[in-house]
Amino acid sequence: MSHSEALFSRAVKVIPGGVNSPVRAFGSIGSTPRFITKADKSHMWDEDGNEYLDFIGSWGPMILGHNHPAVREAVEKAVQNGLSYGAATRAEVEMAELICSMVPSIDMVRMVNSGTEAVMSAIRAARGYTRRDKIIKFNGCYHGHSDGLLVKAGSGVMTAGVPDSLGVPAGYTKDTLTADYNNLDSVRAHFSECGEQITAIIVEPVGANMGTVPPKEGFLQGLRDLCDEYGALLIFDEVITGFRLARDGAQGFFGVQPDLTTFGKIIGAGMPVGAYGGRRDVMEMVAPVGAVYQAGTLSGNPVAMAAGMAQIGYLNEHPELYTNLNQTGDWFFAEMERIVREAGLPWQVNHIGSLGSLFFTEKTVTDYESAKTSDTKQYAAYCNHMLNHGIYLAPAQFEAMFLSAAHTRAELEQTLETLRGYFEA
Repeated sequence: MSHSEALFSRAVKVIPGGVNSPVRAFGSIGSTPRFITKADKSHMWDEDGNEYLDFIGSWGPMILGHNHPAVREAVEKAVQNGLSYGAATRAEVEMAELICSMVPSIDMVRMVNSGTEAVMSAIRAARGYTRRDKIIKFNGCYHGHSDGLLVKAGSGVMTAGVPDSLGVPAGYTKDTLTADYNNLDSVRAHFSECGEQITAIIVEPVGANMGTVPPKEGFLQGLRDLCDEYGALLIFDEVITGFRLARDGAQGFFGVQPDLTTFGKIIGAGMPVGAYGGRRDVMEMVAPVGAVYQAGTLSGNPVAMAAGMAQIGYLNEHPELYTNLNQTGDWFFAEMERIVREAGLPWQVNHIGSLGSLFFTEKTVTDYESAKTSDTKQYAAYCNHMLNHGIYLAPAQFEAMFLSAAHTRAELEQTLETLRGYFEA
């Protein structure tokens, strides 16, 4: 028995499923989790000393790679002064100023502790501002595990084959309307029926929790136009895309401004942090200025802020990183598709910039329903092949691959050769 297998056998006795998040479970690929001991640049090592080229990057935030010197040094300096104060600090002010300076749609921002908390709080602020209750979300888009949003939520629940969740009272989701991603008609239908009751549309500007599903041309602008027409707010969930596609996120990449934006762990360089921000008149609804209550003892944690300032500051000062990384992504995923086609297979490769997915389906993947046609058994065989050859992929079809600035051309070519070996086997 390997060290990882031994740890897993202990974990299942004291942790539900042996993991602290379902996306870490390897059951859907017929394996057990690799227990990681360290990571550096584009690589990770497990308890058995196995080395992996990592394409998860802590589910996205490691855009500079693991253990980047600027981030590590900032954290080491911060911890010398203590871990948590529960009080205001200079770091959280500077972090807020930096985010507002980089993202034109954001006038004010509130720090929280996770993407889930950011989304939950942004929706509460939207409801307080509009005095309306209903929201529209999209099938296959994941916005965290708060009760009202676990409706066809993609990500881990998609892999498990559970579209919703037990423990969520029906009343919590009665004001959650679902529409089809990339289908404006399905959104218009909701507004036609009850537009005066809809407070907001919340969307991942790039679907990244049903695999990678880019928006069709005009889709995001169409959502913006519908919100303007009916007096609703547009919320971009940029927990995945924020500061990854561009320095001003997907909204800058696509040229569509939301009213509110949510961020996750990328603003903490992988540490447990999140934020939501947007128009001043909406954000001033939040306590202690306004009557929308939201609080968090650990919000703006000084160590997380130091890590985030180091990473986001680095990205802000090196805009060429985005050009290089997105070009690398275009090349890598195009090569992946070429290998699939040379093998005579109809599988789909979706990507945008440094995000991508291989779907084992003949259908063009543009939404939740087409993503679900992917053969998860085929994905399991592919994922295990790659793992056995030192390539660490998500143990689930419906998660994205993340490239980082630390991935070298040689490493990516090695990955493509490993993929070619799978299809030739």
